[in-house]
Amino acid sequence: MAATPIPDLTRRATEILGTLIAFDTVSEKANLPMAEWVRDYLARHGVASEMLPADDGLHANLFATIGPEGIGGIGLSGHMDVVPVTGQPWDTDPFRMVERDGRLYGRGTCDMKGFVACVLAMVPELKARKLQTPVHIVLSYDEEVGCTGVKPMIAEFGDRLPKPRLVIVGEPTNMTVVNAHKGGSRFMTVVTGKDAHSSKPQLGVGAIRIAGELIAELGRIEERYKKTHWDPRFDPPYASITVSLIEGGIAHNIIPPHCAFRWGVRTLPCIDAHAIVADLQAFAERELLPAMRAVSPDCDIVTTPVGILPPFSSGDGSEATSLALKLAGQNETFAVPYGTEASHFEAAGSSTVVIGPGSIDQAHQPNEYVEVAELEKCLGFLDRVAHWAETTPPPRG
Repeated sequence: MAATPIPDLTRRATEILGTLIAFDTVSEKANLPMAEWVRDYLARHGVASEMLPADDGLHANLFATIGPEGIGGIGLSGHMDVVPVTGQPWDTDPFRMVERDGRLYGRGTCDMKGFVACVLAMVPELKARKLQTPVHIVLSYDEEVGCTGVKPMIAEFGDRLPKPRLVIVGEPTNMTVVNAHKGGSRFMTVVTGKDAHSSKPQLGVGAIRIAGELIAELGRIEERYKKTHWDPRFDPPYASITVSLIEGGIAHNIIPPHCAFRWGVRTLPCIDAHAIVADLQAFAERELLPAMRAVSPDCDIVTTPVGILPPFSSGDGSEATSLALKLAGQNETFAVPYGTEASHFEAAGSSTVVIGPGSIDQAHQPNEYVEVAELEKCLGFLDRVAHWAETTPPPRG
């Protein structure tokens, strides 16, 4: 089923996207002004919305329903935050959208304000239809730092908020249907050693050296998992472990008593990230801690989770996947190595699928862009979602 360009909708979506890009919603900053703008935009079209503010007073989720109330319906989900631009060599102001050669440049154009703009551009069309199944607009904050916002919003499903029966997460997939992604879990390992004068190393335990042993073991764990867990749908087709930050030490002539490093693992759906932590701790207790504690009983190695994003897999026969394939005119699903909020929706009992405009290769990059043609494909897809909601009564019972 080929996407049909909708010129008026494309212009509307482009204008909205320019407005959204102008909000600097880097995760560490407030997204409340953008959420309030969306609330006011919806109100102008006769759509009431629910703001769910965070405790910090700077961030908020937004949930709105178009169509009949009290029915599960279909959720269109996007996050409002973007990643930082610090240190990136942008050719233009990243928070002022620029159109050039069929591309729209700006931070968040691809990930994922382009999808949000398309959803908002569809609001007048959705309002004009007599929907039998409601369409929910589900916008969250702080996805980029661990899906912080969506989790408390999902906790309100079935209580303060209606629980969507289906959810479409509009992360950039070039409008292909994605029904599986890797998990993205982050951890911090803290090594407590023993300080000593560097001329007497036998009196101390160098925490940085011990951290090096642990980091080397993480590499060996990755190699072991490569041999036992392999899924060609993913690129790379194995669980990958990355050490991203390390700090420790006092001075060049002091055996370092402390070192901490942050690391993460991108897990296949068949792997529990906590099992990898257990493997690392078993190595520490077997190979490192006995000798460390022989010098000082206070020595320790502790790993704690910083953020856990479970892997996502809904299966080819799920309701959301089947519908997305039908509306996109496709017969093949894909798996991706990056994480999304889909795993949280799926875990909450909403059948979920990922499909959205743009390429993940552009996300988080300097001169991030989305092609106008991708927005047109997305709008065509959302128009078919609207037709489905208009012509499909909710299931009974």
